[in-house]
Amino acid sequence: MQARVIRLLFLAISMLFLSTASFAQVGVSVSIAPPELPVYDQPICPGDGYIWTPGYWAWDGEYYWVPGTWVLAPEVGFLWTPGYWGWGGSGYFFNAGYWGPTVGFYGGINYGFGYFGHGYEGGRWQNGHFFYNTAVNHVNGDAIHNVYNSRVDERSVSHVSFNGGNGGINERATPQEEAAAHDRHIPPVAAQTQHAYVARNNPQQRVSANHGAPPTVATSRPNLATHPKELPPIERPQAPNTGNPKLDQKYQRQQQTVIAKQTQERQNLQQKQENEHQQLTRQSAPPQKMQQVEQQHQQQTQQLQQRHTQQTQQMQQRQQSAGGGGSHGGHR
Repeated sequence: MQARVIRLLFLAISMLFLSTASFAQVGVSVSIAPPELPVYDQPICPGDGYIWTPGYWAWDGEYYWVPGTWVLAPEVGFLWTPGYWGWGGSGYFFNAGYWGPTVGFYGGINYGFGYFGHGYEGGRWQNGHFFYNTAVNHVNGDAIHNVYNSRVDERSVSHVSFNGGNGGINERATPQEEAAAHDRHIPPVAAQTQHAYVARNNPQQRVSANHGAPPTVATSRPNLATHPKELPPIERPQAPNTGNPKLDQKYQRQQQTVIAKQTQERQNLQQKQENEHQQLTRQSAPPQKMQQVEQQHQQQTQQLQQRHTQQTQQMQQRQQSAGGGGSHGGHR
């Protein structure tokens, strides 16, 4: 059921292709370089079609570790380009990862498990199926048969997690990686966004608590929100820009109405789930019953998130169509 929900979430946003500009540096300059990448073992691949997305240090005022995890590819033939930190002249900026038909530049960072600085050696798409390189991936060959074994010679084993600056990786994008940056892309899918948000809300994942050795370095599947309050904040689409001020105002009101409705639906579901928790506590429900209810709550929350993603996508498509393509709303 969980895999089905994840795949539905992917399909709900698979048409939201973004321009190259959408994958530019995140506009927060950090004066402190991120810590070294922790050394960890890769969890076993949970099933066919999952692609490894390496862990990374994220920032919200301090660094916290987002665990590496296996993620269902949002589209056949798509691969993951990891995000990376790079020196921008005045500080370190994060370049967000993305899905696309080819792997772009990820700073020359050696994330391991096929991501050794340039390209991806962990597998390839062939006849609509992803074939796993078992030399660098932990795959159960009894369950997944589309595998091969091709040894990879790493040029260097480095745990440096950033490009440029003092002590950073000194690599530049190849012409092929530059070309990949101009291909069509899909941003991190909903499961990845939730996975990162769960890590952000875990105090033990923060460098101030773990001193560069996070307790959870990798997971077999993305950590998904169980309750609406654990979902990332609702993303606001870009302000409409059709060239017609009255039409832009109309579209903006539509966006505000949708966001307000989605916020209310989150609050209603959160309250409903909290009431159920309170009732189970009063009844001294056994752990098995509590676990069942938690699974139901996660399904409800993921279905709500899927529906909201579809609503936002449909609204943007209607506005773009009615506005003659002048409104460029989208997720960043």
